[in-house]
Amino acid sequence: MNIDPTPPLHLSRHPIRELPDALISQIAAGEVVERPASVVRELLDNALDAGASQITVRLLAGGVRLISVEDDGSGILPEELPIALKRHATSKIGSLADLESVGTMGFRGEALAAINAIADCALLSRVSGQAHAYLLEGQTGEITPVARSTGTTVEVKELFFSTPARRKFLKTDATELAHCVEAVRRHALARPDVGFAIWHEGKLVEQWRRCGEAGSLPALEQRLADVLGADFIERSVWVDFSTHAAPGRPDYAPVIRVWGRAGVPDAARARGDQQFCYVNGRFVRDKVITHAARSAYEDVLHGQRQPVYALYIELDPTRVDVNVHPTKIEVRFRDSREVHQAVRHAVESALAAPRAGQTLLEVANAMPRTESAAQVTDWGQALPPDGTSPIKSPASFSYAQAAMHFEGPAGHRVSDPAALWQPQSTAAPQSANDWPLGRALAQLKGIYILAENAQGLVIVDMHAAHERIVYERLKAQWSDAQGASCLPSQPLLIPATFAATPLEVATAETNAATLHLLGLDITPFSGKTLAVRAVPTTLTQGDAVELARSVLAELSQHEANTVVQRAHNELLGTMACHGAVRANRHLTLEEMNALLRQMEATERSDQCNHGRPTWRPISLRELDALFMRGR
Repeated sequence: MNIDPTPPLHLSRHPIRELPDALISQIAAGEVVERPASVVRELLDNALDAGASQITVRLLAGGVRLISVEDDGSGILPEELPIALKRHATSKIGSLADLESVGTMGFRGEALAAINAIADCALLSRVSGQAHAYLLEGQTGEITPVARSTGTTVEVKELFFSTPARRKFLKTDATELAHCVEAVRRHALARPDVGFAIWHEGKLVEQWRRCGEAGSLPALEQRLADVLGADFIERSVWVDFSTHAAPGRPDYAPVIRVWGRAGVPDAARARGDQQFCYVNGRFVRDKVITHAARSAYEDVLHGQRQPVYALYIELDPTRVDVNVHPTKIEVRFRDSREVHQAVRHAVESALAAPRAGQTLLEVANAMPRTESAAQVTDWGQALPPDGTSPIKSPASFSYAQAAMHFEGPAGHRVSDPAALWQPQSTAAPQSANDWPLGRALAQLKGIYILAENAQGLVIVDMHAAHERIVYERLKAQWSDAQGASCLPSQPLLIPATFAATPLEVATAETNAATLHLLGLDITPFSGKTLAVRAVPTTLTQGDAVELARSVLAELSQHEANTVVQRAHNELLGTMACHGAVRANRHLTLEEMNALLRQMEATERSDQCNHGRPTWRPISLRELDALFMRGR
């Protein structure tokens, strides 16, 4: 049998050969340059690395016809201009050690060569001390002397002219312009010490003036207000948190610093388009950081709303790998768990202080929050070397004192409301109007508390507010119980019995140890009846039967370990909901005032356990407008 050695046509073998440099550059450009905004991003990186203090971006047709980036940086020597357009040519790194500790925005040496392969490029640069600037034409390599002040201008004309197929994938000029503006916006948020201006078709589109020196907090605040709007500043809290090595060690210095601003839950949006994360000044999209920030909001954010924030993470460059993706927008951390904990703790601590009590907490909020391996306070503030506490947080006594003064309408155990909220380092308010949530006036429909403060009227959802207070108290007790056997519980004088389903009876018998850990004692009274013999001390005034049914329902749907280890906050939230004061329950003015004082001293009291607001202010100006006063 004869076999034809000639393979079929579709299986014919092509010889292995080297690709031409032009094609290699175009392939690289496909990874680096997706649209005009990609070019803008790369050129801005180079301008910032050159030490620019002012950068101007000029665009035509959304950046397709022209992208010009001008800076006042250090410039490029004329003999280095031709090298700048070659592949893998850079001044940023020179060894593997440099690559493993990148401290600049650019480092690959690919961007200019890739852009030059798919567009008509020109470099115009002047170094300080030179008589004039030099212009390099990217396509011809010709260099000519021209006039220009110190700095560099990169012009990119007719993007994708050599790869027309790529050009067909671009969107409208307006869309491409919006992406270019967003690229500049991201850089502007990281560098308040640099001024930025964007021109399109000869018209000024955006301009952000230089705010101050790099690392200046007032400069960053001003830049955030300029770029994201004054509303972002008003509806966000300051974040400043550092982790340290153990005190006394030679390397005692910040390991990770997280700072910036985090939006309050009320400022959340339907989309996550206002989330800015920076690692050592570089804008990144990182799942570790995003998850950490989102988890910090899990107790205060309603539904699927997305938080807003601008967070800046600083750590040793050797602890983060930026050489992960051609666009340099992704990073890899040496210890991602460490970064996750730092970001979550930073945002969580910043959000914990209630806005209702911010008049007495503004000093504490302004203090940088730090953490050490040896000494950490409840607010994440490292204790000074002498061991003294920098400030006494109202949250540190809210659980104990509030529990003694207000246990709900059934308890009627209320003493002087003002005594609930007096930090050691802060004087008590001079009058009821000095209290952030004011003085209770009345109860509306058994649901809302109406109070008067210095600014006007405050409306409080009493059930939602007390639910948060009980929830935070339960969480504090849970934390304390981690070293003990269970949550503190209170035996009932008369056990509360109820008719139970077979599933409820089986769940109670199977999860007796878990119920004990939660401070509950639920045992069979008969074949079809369960008896609640003890409840958590915080919930002694609640409905014991309803609480037992809710907890048993949770345990029947999840494994005990899952409930205790992963979902304990949800379970505690369920318990808090049934332990909070109910709607249509009459409260005395004394009880209302006690509830307001607890809100001012309880962490996260601005939202209930489900993320909905617990109070809303109405200023006198708004009231005057309703009645047309002064018109």
